[in-house]
Formats: sequence, structure tokens, C-alpha cells
Amino acid sequence: MSRGGRHAYAAISVLAAGALVLTGCSEGGSKGSGNDKEQQENAERQQSAIEFGDAAASKGPAAEVPGGRSGGTISVLARDSYAHLDPAQIYVQDEMAVSQLLHRGLTGYKSISADGSKHEVVGDLATDSGTTTDGGKTWKYTLKDGIKFQDGSAITSADVRHTFERQFAAFINQGPPYVQQWLADTPGADYRKLLPDGPYKGKHLPDSVLETPDEKTVVLKFRKAHPDLPYALAMAGYAVVSEKGDTKEKYDKNPVVTGPYKIQEFKSGKSMVLVRNENWDPATDPLRHQFADRFNITFNQQYEDSTKAILADSGSDRTGVSFSNQVDAGNLSKVLGDPKLKSRTVSGYQPYVGQMNINMSHPEMKDLKVRQAIAFALPSTPFVRAYGGTEAMEVAGGILSPTVSGYDASFDPFGKKKKPAGDAAKAKKLLEEAGKVGLKLTFGYINTPEGQQYSTAMAAGLEKAGFDVQRQEIPAETYYDQVSKLNNNYDIFHTAWGADWSSASTVIPPLYDGRVIAEGAQNYSQVNDAKVNSEIDRISKITDPVKAATEWEKLDKYLLTEVVNVVPTGYYKQVQIAGSKIGGLVYDDQIHGVDPRRLFVK
Repeated sequence: MSRGGRHAYAAISVLAAGALVLTGCSEGGSKGSGNDKEQQENAERQQSAIEFGDAAASKGPAAEVPGGRSGGTISVLARDSYAHLDPAQIYVQDEMAVSQLLHRGLTGYKSISADGSKHEVVGDLATDSGTTTDGGKTWKYTLKDGIKFQDGSAITSADVRHTFERQFAAFINQGPPYVQQWLADTPGADYRKLLPDGPYKGKHLPDSVLETPDEKTVVLKFRKAHPDLPYALAMAGYAVVSEKGDTKEKYDKNPVVTGPYKIQEFKSGKSMVLVRNENWDPATDPLRHQFADRFNITFNQQYEDSTKAILADSGSDRTGVSFSNQVDAGNLSKVLGDPKLKSRTVSGYQPYVGQMNINMSHPEMKDLKVRQAIAFALPSTPFVRAYGGTEAMEVAGGILSPTVSGYDASFDPFGKKKKPAGDAAKAKKLLEEAGKVGLKLTFGYINTPEGQQYSTAMAAGLEKAGFDVQRQEIPAETYYDQVSKLNNNYDIFHTAWGADWSSASTVIPPLYDGRVIAEGAQNYSQVNDAKVNSEIDRISKITDPVKAATEWEKLDKYLLTEVVNVVPTGYYKQVQIAGSKIGGLVYDDQIHGVDPRRLFVK
């Protein structure tokens, strides 16, 4: 998943107004606060496999939240408006966070600890996390009684079938591809050939692939075993869509929801109001609560703005929180150093890895020495220091996060951990060998105050090596839509990606499989390497997760040493703060931030 700005662009942001001379800092950030051991434990915990719950674990209501009470309005401060509300189009963190209140799927992550650190996958709309008797080739789900859409209509297997079938339609191009690829038994974007127009011209997936024998039963059938299906179905991208209420492209702004809240008003770029969904039944939901009467969400709140407002703790900001904004770098030491704020602060490792994409579709970028020059010249220091140092960011070596099985802390192909300011001399030599000194680079960056600062600092590092860097701004709300266009004109641009569950199979295939290159897809660098493609197929067949993790890490190393289509920049951590009247505040390891499902007004 992308860390979207739509929040993933938080990944592309530099959050503080630091001087450009910070790129010369040799440590890549400030010293840690002694919290390194706790953060390391957090990362390692997220590598652990999460178990699948049975029918008993899947029953509602959700576990009691100490002190939880009904009533009141929660104010949510958000940097970016939501580009997508259709669950099939949701694949970035801030939209995934708000979807916890709006959408429900067959399965979901249930927190089984009060601090959001332990989970199991359980049935959400389904009675359990799924049953299989053949190792994962066939999965059966039974829908719960009493589950409804916001309009009061019953959720049936016809809606679930429609949910899967519409994923094949061409206009659905922003969400996860896993289940579609598995049903079609093909990698890349060719899965659409199974049902080219989705269900909209009267055709349907055959019973040999997807069977719905009655209103309650859904059976998914794969040619190969996919034991990870319950994880995939827990993603917002597979939440159920109403067949009757489906308005195709228009659904993206006004979906028919199934969660505890519905959208009363949405002014894109300005605000959103969520109110109680009276047709949500807590007895069917093991994951969510409905404490607050409403959520008032205000967009265009930069990290510094939201931090200062919540720190001031007056008026509506006393019941203020942010699902995705983190404490800005300028206030981070103050927040972490004040014991009075400890009860209002949560933090944790995120699965996201920032990376500078090199657009392999552009002729000048096909030269390996040019790509290597970019990789060695690019400074990582601005990210780490501007986010507030090691409490908020860690210099990245590879493309696998410390939260993912197979992570190798010693892997550092471009020497960023030793030289986080970049190696301009080595880069310049490579550029000279390529005969490309003075090469123009169009650098696409997010148009936020932070994006302007990070792009300026990183452009300066590239120019030291001999590049002619032209910065080009991209609107924040549609950033990922723009950089995922096949014919975009950006030579380099930054994104961040997090594993959808603790496996590199949810990192390398969606980002680097050349067969997934398509309009709106996540192979942002448009890399298409024959060895990478074949290795993805080979490793995907390995059923032993430990052996698979080892092989994925080898492919990580091949990509960064032989292909060089991206340059890792940072491993993400996050510190968030809430107003003094917010209760139920925890950092959830699976939501990768504040858990909105349990918040209440004290």
C-alpha cells in the first residue's frame, strides 16, 4: 500500500524548514532518545505472522474500550483530501484509515490487546476468517445474519460477487490486484482478460472461479494455493460494494457504506462530516465501535498546523486528533520531552519505505550509469533530519522495511547509512563515464510546504553531481494519480510503499513486476526486467515463508545492485498526538497509526 498524502506523500515530504546545509550532516539525523530498543521490538513484532481467528473470535460486539462512552464530536485534522472513497480504489494509508469507519469486508484485523500491538484476522461480514480444506486453493465464506448497507438493504452473496467482479473493470485502477490475479491465475495486468468489462455488460465470473450458491455463501476457487487470502480480504480494497447502489465512477465520491459511520457531507479539498450509520449493527462487528456522534474532518491542515492546534488544546481541538498527520519536526522534541503529554501521544514503526523512482520509460533513464549516478548523488539526510531525526525516520538501505520478514539491516548498496548526504564525487564520475554531465532531470514533487523544501534540498544534492534539475510541482490531492500515469513527464519522483501484510510478496511484485505496468498501477518506475519477472514467479510458488523471505531479500539486492530503478530513502516511524478530551487513543500496528475505531470523547 502507498503511504498516502493522499498520505504516502508524507513519504515525499520534508516536514521542517531546515537549512540546506543540513545535507552535509554526516549522521543523517539527530541522536535517538534512548527509545531505540522499544522501536526495534516494535518493528520485529510486526514481522510476526498473524493467526486466523475462528467463528467465536469473529462474533461481535467489539471488545470493550476502558472508559468508552457515547456522544460528542471528534475533530479530525488532515493534510490531504480523499481522492478515493470507492473501496476498490483505496490503496493509500489515509484513505485506508477513514475506511475503518465506513467500509467492511469479509475479514478484518481484530486487535486482541489494549495497546494495538496484537491482532488476529477474523470474519468481519463473514462468520469466520475463511475455511479451506485443500491448502488454500478453495476458500469458503458464509455471511453473517443482520448485516446491512447504510440504506437498510441486506448484504448478500450477490453483492460480494459484484464486489469481486467490478475489480476487473478498466475504471478500477488504483486498488490492490491480489485477488483478481489469483482468480485469473496470471501475474500483471492480464487478469482483466478474465472479465474485461467487469459485470457491467451482463457477464460474470464462472462458478469454476467464484461460486455463490445461495444468498449467504461465497466460494473462491484458485488454480494455485493462496493461503494468504484472509489477509488480502482484510484490505479496504476488498470491502463490499452494493450491487444495487453501484454508480461506477461516481461511487468514488459517494459510496454506499457498511461501517458504523456514513458520509453526511463531503466537500473535496475542504471538509467531510461523518455521522452515525443507523443500519450498522454492533452485534455483527468484532472490530469497531460507534462512540462519537460525528467526526468533523478538515483538510489542508499541514503537520505543523495540526500539531500546534492540538498542543494548544482549546475549543474543538480538545477533542482533536489526526488519523494520518504526524507531529511535525519542529515540535517533535517538545512533544516527546514533556511527560504531561505522554497520555496524549502514541508512536510506532510503520511498514513504509520511501523511495525515489527513476522513470525507466524515459530514454535518458535507460542508461544504467545515469541511474547509478542518481542513486549515489541523492541525499537521504533531508528526510531524516527534517522529520525530526531518528525518532521519526531511519535512513533506508534496501526496499524491504524492518517490519517485513527477510529484512537485512546490513544491506546498504549506495552507502546511505555511512554517507546520508550522498556521494557527489562518485556520482559525478559515473555521469562523466556516461557522457551525460549536465543531463536535465525533471523532478516531480508534491506541492506542499514540505514538498517544496525536500525537493529543493535533494535537487541541490543532485546538481552537485552534475545534473540539471528542473523541479515540477504536482497537486497533493492527486499526487499518486499523476505519478502513476504511464506517460507522465517526470524523470524522478518520490513515493513510499508499505507491505500489505508481513511478506515481501506484497512489496516486490506490485512495485517491480514489469507485467503490472498499466495506467494507475503501482509499478511507478515502470521497470520491466526479465529476471525480476521470472524470479517473482519462482518465489511466489515457495510455500515455506522463511525460505520465501530469504529469496525475496535476494531479489531486493538484485534490483538495487543490477537494475537500480529506485533509490530507497527512509524507513518510517510516526508520532501522533491527540487533544486532552480524546479517549481510547492507541497506535495500531495494522492501521499504522491512530485507531479511529475505538476513539471516544471523554
